[in-house]
Amino acid sequence: MNGTRDVPGQHLKDIAPAEQAMNPPVALTVAGSDPSGGAGIAADLTTFAALGVHGTAVITAVTAQNTVGVQGVHPIPADFVARQLDSVLDDLPVAAVKTGMLANGEIIAVVGEYAAAGRLPNLVVDPVMVSSTGARLLDAGTEALYLELLQYATVATPNARETMVLGEVGEFDEPAHLAALCPGWFVMTGQVTATEWIHHDGGWSELPGEVIDTANDHGTGCTFSAVVAVALAAGVAPMDAIVSAKMFVRNCLERSAEWDLGAGRGPVAHLMEPEL
Repeated sequence: MNGTRDVPGQHLKDIAPAEQAMNPPVALTVAGSDPSGGAGIAADLTTFAALGVHGTAVITAVTAQNTVGVQGVHPIPADFVARQLDSVLDDLPVAAVKTGMLANGEIIAVVGEYAAAGRLPNLVVDPVMVSSTGARLLDAGTEALYLELLQYATVATPNARETMVLGEVGEFDEPAHLAALCPGWFVMTGQVTATEWIHHDGGWSELPGEVIDTANDHGTGCTFSAVVAVALAAGVAPMDAIVSAKMFVRNCLERSAEWDLGAGRGPVAHLMEPEL
């Protein structure tokens, strides 16, 4: 990708409020469950708590999964997803929203309706389609609906595989054509904190990184997008939010590198002090 430019940094301590005498910012995750605690709602809420933001959650699907793989998916009816959204949004001052696993076209459409109505502030769209173990987490044939949802995103965080799928569905010749659908920041995330590519204002920025030697990387994509939402809820600028997310995930991977939890891809260490 040509036309790269340097990007600024952001201190992780600047995300989390120093004191909780006043109300904390509120963030909302709209995603699926992970009973093993490494990804989805579990990863999002743990990340929110680690950085001092009050987390709320709308569950889109209940899964049976662990570090080895996904054994089953049970989507929540779309009308009940809408009821959950109303319950949270009508009562709490949500400052940022992130989406994860939306499971099917009906749920993506519901989320899109709320986004179009301006009810999902600072929307971070993580277009989850396939798990890290290869299990499908989105009904086949519904990927195109994400192209509409991207139009309401402040930040979109697809990985390289998701970018390729969405590009093929939309018949885009270049990633930039897909990224242009997002009015804000389009981040093509790297695997295990390798290089991210960021599209904004018609140009690409490179955010380089190093691969962490670990088998414990379950939920890194969820965690990345959760930190972006936390930062946006706290009033951090989008580019700094993206850099902060990369720093946070890198630290999580380093802290859990020697863990031995589960027989497959283990979780990362979400509960950490922001020491950078």
